[in-house]
Amino acid sequence: MAAGKASLVALGLKFCVKNKLLSKSDLPSVISCIRRGLATSVLSQTVEEPSATTSPSSSFGGPLEHYNGLIRDGLLREDLQQKAVMEKLDQMQKNLRGYSNDRSSFFSKFFSQRKPPKGYYIYGDVGTGKTMVMDMFYNHVETEKKKRVHFHGFMLDVHKRIHRLKQSLPKRKVGKMAKAYDPIAPVAEEISEEACLLCFDEFQVTDIADAMILKQLFENLFLNGVVVVATSNRPPDDLYKNGLQRVNFVPFISVLKEYCQTLRLDSGIDYRRRNRPAAGKLFYLSSEPDVNATLDKLFDEMAFKQNDITRPRSLKVHGRILTLDKACGTIADCTFEELCDRPIGASDYLEMSAVFDTVFIRNIPLLTLNKKTQARRFITLIDALYEHKVRVVLQADAPLDELFVLEHHDDHDHHDTHVLLDDLGISRDAGSSLAIFTGEEEVFAFQRTVSRLTEMQTEEYWVAGERSSK
Repeated sequence: MAAGKASLVALGLKFCVKNKLLSKSDLPSVISCIRRGLATSVLSQTVEEPSATTSPSSSFGGPLEHYNGLIRDGLLREDLQQKAVMEKLDQMQKNLRGYSNDRSSFFSKFFSQRKPPKGYYIYGDVGTGKTMVMDMFYNHVETEKKKRVHFHGFMLDVHKRIHRLKQSLPKRKVGKMAKAYDPIAPVAEEISEEACLLCFDEFQVTDIADAMILKQLFENLFLNGVVVVATSNRPPDDLYKNGLQRVNFVPFISVLKEYCQTLRLDSGIDYRRRNRPAAGKLFYLSSEPDVNATLDKLFDEMAFKQNDITRPRSLKVHGRILTLDKACGTIADCTFEELCDRPIGASDYLEMSAVFDTVFIRNIPLLTLNKKTQARRFITLIDALYEHKVRVVLQADAPLDELFVLEHHDDHDHHDTHVLLDDLGISRDAGSSLAIFTGEEEVFAFQRTVSRLTEMQTEEYWVAGERSSK
């Protein structure tokens, strides 16, 4: 592919020199830009494993035709809300044909830049098909400069880029003030060179570090011609609801609305929870007799097929070592305490998702307000595992629908909350409505987690997560 592009570029340059549109002295700098552009387009392709439902086919002219074909073949049931959103995305797919945000190319000097089409922000309840319609659209978009990422993963990448740029600055001389440096615009430019289309799954803002940079980051991405399509469970106005310093976040919502049209996809049906063949028993209650022995036997049966021995496993995550007590090949046998009681996060879970195709999670407790931090980690863990089609076997103290409870807020926890509010200089009345203290954000997000865990127990999901045959 790259070789074919290179030969076309060479012909174009030859034409320009022959017709005196370009002098020979300009060639070195132009060739350098072209090489950088070719390298970027190849390196920035995301490696996707599209499902049988969303993967494109030469027999379909676009995402809407693909969607209608799946309904006709009985693989999907018709959903008028999904179809309405798909019609919008189908038109955008056509509008994006031939679109590029590349301002450094030689040919952009002679032709005016096309105005980027408005993006879409698709929101609705859990399991209504938002990710499916976005993926179907993404797989039919005819450009290599596109990225489809989970929003958690994208923001981790942004913070890594910011850190790298700051580290590359010359060290401050003793006795002299360091010059102020803002890395957000350069990071946005880097990302813009790699993609003209960004598709975000699960657009949610819970981290104050993310919240404070989103306006500037996305403003620069949009100004650089990047088109955004995102899915979320929340409407734009509810993003980072009751978050710390939300007043500084609110301007981002206006930017998002300016560059993205809002679409609601909410038919009231959670398709992940519809009746589908189960993959066997994958969820165990802690109260079941001999549950630990049963799980040990299940792990041993799976481990027997691995070309490895059961042993502790160390994973390297951004220069840190994450140690798991028990693993064999692509299977990890973990406890809730091991995965959610330690100060680890999305980057650790993403690394686990890359290494393992099956994860046992034992001893999941009732997630009360006293365990908000652990609940957040558990939600992030399941998001990462689901996104990478990792299979799970669970053991919990209660059924999935009853795991998260807004009770048991003890005096010690109240004391810790009051100390934190005092440290932040926030009055207790004002702090009482903040999401980090009420558990509102966790309750909202946990609905998605339960929906995803339900789908993760189906035979269809289990088969899709099999990596040994790939």
